[in-house]
Amino acid sequence: MAGAISLPLIGQVPVGGLTSQEIEERIASRYAEKYLQNPQVSVFIKEFTSERITIEGAVARPGIFPMTGKLTLLRALAIAGGFGPIANTSNVMLYRVNEANVRQVAVFDVESIRAGKSEDPDIKGDDLIVVQRDSTRVLLKDSLFRDIIDSVNPFSALVPKP
Repeated sequence: MAGAISLPLIGQVPVGGLTSQEIEERIASRYAEKYLQNPQVSVFIKEFTSERITIEGAVARPGIFPMTGKLTLLRALAIAGGFGPIANTSNVMLYRVNEANVRQVAVFDVESIRAGKSEDPDIKGDDLIVVQRDSTRVLLKDSLFRDIIDSVNPFSALVPKP
């Protein structure tokens, strides 16, 4: 059962969405019903990672990451190792599903956020962050790469250029 813990004598205790103090009170009351007089219960939440975010595109380490604490866009990008060499820092897309179950998208300029000209948006569970590639950098990289291959490999002239 999701959001529950199992304990000796009292079995499954639903605790999803409760604070640690509320969990302590619930467990203590369950033990007090039949087994203990004035039970003292302490709960320590080591890590809370039920929510995750996805970061993909032109970042160093794309993937799915657990949300630990409050996250902003800049912090989320740092978790993914920062931008890759061909990232377009002015075209970072944030996809979020709203209460009506409709996917919304917002585009952010990270350089503007870093300069303090724009707010650093909060990131919520299940958000998808996509860092677009800078097309001019991609073309430059592909062009330089092709030039190097042509200069090293004499047979590359026989292969048609894209």
